[in-house]
Amino acid sequence: MEHLRTVRAFFCVPKLWTPLRCTRHCSNLATNNNSVISTERKATLEKFKIQISSGPRFQDFIRGASAHQTSAAEDGEMFSDKSSYLSETSEMGSSRKVYFETYGCQMNVNDTEIAWSILQKKGYQRTGNLKEADVVLLVTCSIREKAEQTIWNRLQQLTAMKKKRLRTRIPMKIGILGCMAERLKAELLEREKLVDVLAGPDAYRDLPRLLMVADGGQQASNVLLSLEETYADVMPVHHSPQGYSAFVSIMRGCDNMCSYCIVPFTRGRERSRPLSSILEEVQMLSDQGVKEVTLLGQNVNSYRDTSEEQFSGSDQTQLSRGFKTVYKTKQGGLRFSDLLDRVSLIDPDMRIRFTSPHPKDFPDQVLHLIAERRNICKQIHLPAQSGSNEVLKAMRRGYTREAYLDLVENIKKIIPGVSLSSDFISGFCGETEDDHQETLSLIRAVGYNIGFLFAYSMRKKTHAFHRLQDDVPAEVKQRRLAECISVFREEATRVNAALVGSTQLVLVEGESKRSANDLCGRTDGNMKVIFPKEDVAVGSGFNDEPVHAGDYVLVKVGSGSGQGSTVVLSSLTAVDEPPTYTELFKKNEPIS
Repeated sequence: MEHLRTVRAFFCVPKLWTPLRCTRHCSNLATNNNSVISTERKATLEKFKIQISSGPRFQDFIRGASAHQTSAAEDGEMFSDKSSYLSETSEMGSSRKVYFETYGCQMNVNDTEIAWSILQKKGYQRTGNLKEADVVLLVTCSIREKAEQTIWNRLQQLTAMKKKRLRTRIPMKIGILGCMAERLKAELLEREKLVDVLAGPDAYRDLPRLLMVADGGQQASNVLLSLEETYADVMPVHHSPQGYSAFVSIMRGCDNMCSYCIVPFTRGRERSRPLSSILEEVQMLSDQGVKEVTLLGQNVNSYRDTSEEQFSGSDQTQLSRGFKTVYKTKQGGLRFSDLLDRVSLIDPDMRIRFTSPHPKDFPDQVLHLIAERRNICKQIHLPAQSGSNEVLKAMRRGYTREAYLDLVENIKKIIPGVSLSSDFISGFCGETEDDHQETLSLIRAVGYNIGFLFAYSMRKKTHAFHRLQDDVPAEVKQRRLAECISVFREEATRVNAALVGSTQLVLVEGESKRSANDLCGRTDGNMKVIFPKEDVAVGSGFNDEPVHAGDYVLVKVGSGSGQGSTVVLSSLTAVDEPPTYTELFKKNEPIS
């Protein structure tokens, strides 16, 4: 308390103190003090300027930038100090081995090829053996909770392996790429320190730098989304084990903002890759002997290239009849029909597929082009998500059940024999039993060959997370999902039964998983076909040759199932070249 009293006394101001009596003295004292302080400040400032002038400049912190250039008094020559804070060589892989694991959609397969292309140019080597990897990169998916939990479990396994590695060699680095990196960046970096590197879908160019930072013992992250990044100048290194098929990314992001979907928040806004770079990649794949190309995008048929001035017109985007969007109608640019037209002309013997489209972007122009070009596969993915108008409205899908069915009818009229596939979500927010029954009736009405059905899983950041209630119990979701799957299989069996006895053109994928004595492949309609491994006659000659992956064969369907596959009774004719794909297709017309 004495100290407290002393402090109080120290800060007390005498009542009789009069500042006016020492005005001149105080003024002189302040002037002298200011003079001393000013001198000290000048001395400090001069010292600081000297330090700055002799220290690194801004250019020294820019990768690849030349350092200061000065004139040499002796000979007048210019010299440059090429050292920099982040040199190009510091990002080189030095033959370190990188191992990729890819989860989720085909877009992630393409992202893996892009990331590998970038790292390969920096001197990294790719390995298929996890045990010898110096860097392990997981390309991840966030579309459902189960997909994320799979990654968390895998990280635990990899971390245990990393701890063992510390005793014997250079520490293994673990990285997360893709959607999960963007969505869960904080958790991934902080939760048990499982990750060394995070790179979002638009940050793959930064991977070499991020790995360099991680080598220094720090965690490194770049999950910024871009309004422009399409990796148009990065030629993916296609790593398909079959070698006959490839994925080509044509656009990234999504503007649809469906209430259940996380994609706009993990992949960003829509932006389309320039047409010229797509054509260059497809031509390269054709030259390499690739037999099938799948064009990829989160909303692939909303492609709109405005990269060149001559493409910037005033024509409005045409939608399917009865469909609308949450955003303003877009104008100008080369559309999906323009791209599909140009791509299909590169190689008439190369199959062209595309995924994943939105039903709103199927104007008649696109449908007629698919019908006219033999090498554009007669298979359309048409995600419905629900058969109930109330649920579709809550999902912000932009169409009604009636508009969707009208589109299906139009597609079947323009493209006879077309195969349809779809996505469905069971147990979305507010879904009633009546809504569920509407979905079942839609599945019966359309008749899909292939389906992708899931129970609803709420994602943070989405419109549904902020505005709706996830009020359907988990057990009800699972029951409804089981019923949807059951009805789908019944209808798929009926649709596939119509193919029994017909002749189908099949691109061979390899051995069947069921038996080493069988081969498997896919029809033009993306139906999986299993048939005996036997030699077939080539052309009009009498010579038989074995069938290999990447060959086209004509097969006769013997039976069908509701699992999206058919069993072939016998193979009929020809392998690869000759004849060509077009010639085989002519032999197969009409299909009987």
